Amino acid sequence: MRRTLVLIPHEIASLPVFGFGWVLIALAVGLAIRLAFAKKTGTSIGNVLANEGLVWGMAIAAVAFVVPRIELQNAYGEPVGLAIRGYGVMLLAAVGSAVYLAAVRAKRYGLDPDVIYSVAPWAFFGGIGGARLFYVIQYHNEFFHGSLGESIGRVLNFTEGGLVVYGSFIGGGLAVAYVLWRRKLPVMKLGDVIVPCMFLGLFFGRMGCIMNGCCYGGRCEEGPMSVRFPPGAKVYADQIGSGELLGFSYDEQTRAITSVKSSSLADQAGVKVGDQLNAIDYDYTPLEVAPRDVPAEDVQKGIALTVNARRIRWSPDELPPLALPVRAAQIISSLSALVMCVSLCWLSRLDFRTGTIMFLGFAAYAVLRFVLEIVRVDEGGQFGTSFSISQWVSIVVLLGSAIGLGGIYFGNQRNASVATTALK
Repeated sequence: MRRTLVLIPHEIASLPVFGFGWVLIALAVGLAIRLAFAKKTGTSIGNVLANEGLVWGMAIAAVAFVVPRIELQNAYGEPVGLAIRGYGVMLLAAVGSAVYLAAVRAKRYGLDPDVIYSVAPWAFFGGIGGARLFYVIQYHNEFFHGSLGESIGRVLNFTEGGLVVYGSFIGGGLAVAYVLWRRKLPVMKLGDVIVPCMFLGLFFGRMGCIMNGCCYGGRCEEGPMSVRFPPGAKVYADQIGSGELLGFSYDEQTRAITSVKSSSLADQAGVKVGDQLNAIDYDYTPLEVAPRDVPAEDVQKGIALTVNARRIRWSPDELPPLALPVRAAQIISSLSALVMCVSLCWLSRLDFRTGTIMFLGFAAYAVLRFVLEIVRVDEGGQFGTSFSISQWVSIVVLLGSAIGLGGIYFGNQRNASVATTALK
């Protein structure tokens, strides 16, 4: 896990990097050079500003007013710098690799690669929007509290995680399908081109999940397909909240301690079976002495356990350095996506009717995701069942894919054109 790859400092030589600082100066110099070059080549400065002014203005506004608001702060509320997140970098790698592969495949299918580049922005923004919307709807209680501005800020802060693959597929797919329909381009044929590439993007995306510490699997024994996360990961916090990492378990209804592991932190602190759990809280004392150049999110907090009205505290140094092992669901998902990408690309060399590869990809992912949800434990059951929302969507996608394949092979034969653009 490595949430932050690089931390761009807030100041260099006592001048802010963002806001009214170095980057804004660089943009101003760049604009001056651009206008000077236009004047030298005889181009009207007015035309340059008319054509490019909006882009320059948006860049300046973002650097001066937006970026400073998303800088990390230390424990004292002072800006520390801008975090380049591992999840965000992997997200960009996912988009870039998927678009490049799609352009290569389009050419082999006899299509102009420019079609891919023209729809890529729609796929990107539609995919990000759909993925975030799916997550926000699913976990709306995590976002909509406090002021309106704070709620909007939490919704827009997607580079730290909080994207659902199904939402990305749905949002991006609908956006691309709309553009292709408007331009009267072959939707099914381009679906055969694009769908395998989505799984290459998923390969990198799930690598981002392992760096972010999200989408983790259930508890397991230490082994080659297990992973342990450090403090700051959601699974670490969840295991603290359940008492498991501290060495005890309790009944959620009665709050009575039901078991205490021998020699655990709880056992050493004198916690006994039958004791009443009052609260498990963070101890924020370490924040009072935190270094000013360290983001508050990187300062590990202590734990305060209240049992039978008795307060027990553990400092960060006394807590376990890693969470208990869980199944490496992110790695399993990532490698499975790569296998699906390679398999679909290989199947594309065979003669199938147009749309077959697209629906096979949808169906295969539906089955894979349904099984992976059994490995993962970060989503609860929905609609009164043990099935997660992603498993329910998988069922719908699998049924839709089966209907689509049935329509291709058993529907109107005039529309069942054979994709004879074999890759030679």
